[in-house]
Amino acid sequence: MATISSAIKLPSGYEIPRLGFGVYKTPPEETERCCLQALKAGYRHIDSAAMYRNEAGCANAIRESGIPRDQVFFTSKAFNISYDEVKAQIEKSLAATDFSYIDLYLLHCPFGGSDNRKGAWKALVEAVEAGQIRSIGVSNYGVHHLDELERHISELEAERGGKGKGGILSVNQVEIHPWLARKDIVHWCKMRGVAVEAYAPVVRGQRFEEPMVKKLAEKYGKTEAQVLIRWSLDKGHIPLPKSVTPSRIDANADVFDFSLTPEEVQELETDQYSPCAWDPTTSKLEDSS
Repeated sequence: MATISSAIKLPSGYEIPRLGFGVYKTPPEETERCCLQALKAGYRHIDSAAMYRNEAGCANAIRESGIPRDQVFFTSKAFNISYDEVKAQIEKSLAATDFSYIDLYLLHCPFGGSDNRKGAWKALVEAVEAGQIRSIGVSNYGVHHLDELERHISELEAERGGKGKGGILSVNQVEIHPWLARKDIVHWCKMRGVAVEAYAPVVRGQRFEEPMVKKLAEKYGKTEAQVLIRWSLDKGHIPLPKSVTPSRIDANADVFDFSLTPEEVQELETDQYSPCAWDPTTSKLEDSS
């Protein structure tokens, strides 16, 4: 059975832990404490972003933990999408963390228009070539955005000297849970070996009273949040639960001593399309914001 330290190999060749700790909306002054708690609980994967304004707290916790840097997978994201802005943001993230490299860097959303998305991706590719970033990906990309990115990668290969010069898409991070299964996006990624990271995997606690969730929590002696995180793991996703409460941080990591049956995974999943957060995956290619 998998453990909290289990990892999967990304298309880039690097490994990513199967469970991550999210810090969205975690106040900067609280981030170091929360991340230290997470690292003590066994997490080896922390997911931040420039717009969260807490990259430094994450990095401080990693240093303070005493865990070697190469044993903690750290992610950040650039929100403003253009070549120059992403180039500058990568430098800011490296300065904020005082890291020599970042494990995974994502384009936070598919805004900005086609030319800017292509330029932003090129900035990520160049950062990989410069050794600043190990793996690259996107967040909140719908299938039409992913199709466009494939075209951009092919164009960059032609422009920059051949196969591999357009960059390797390793991750798409989107909101996913049983009420937003995103079968089209998941299928697209699965067919290409792209890892799917699931944010808001416990639906911000909004679905804990659902009969099937409560039934499975009672059956396995687990919390409703643990059941939903387990659903994500059993679907093959990389869930990114977040909390500022020590007991919940610990509990959300304690999900590797049980698994749902294939039938339970299917029964828990719905055909609903019910985001609990923003949903840029539906934005049009020409949308700039």
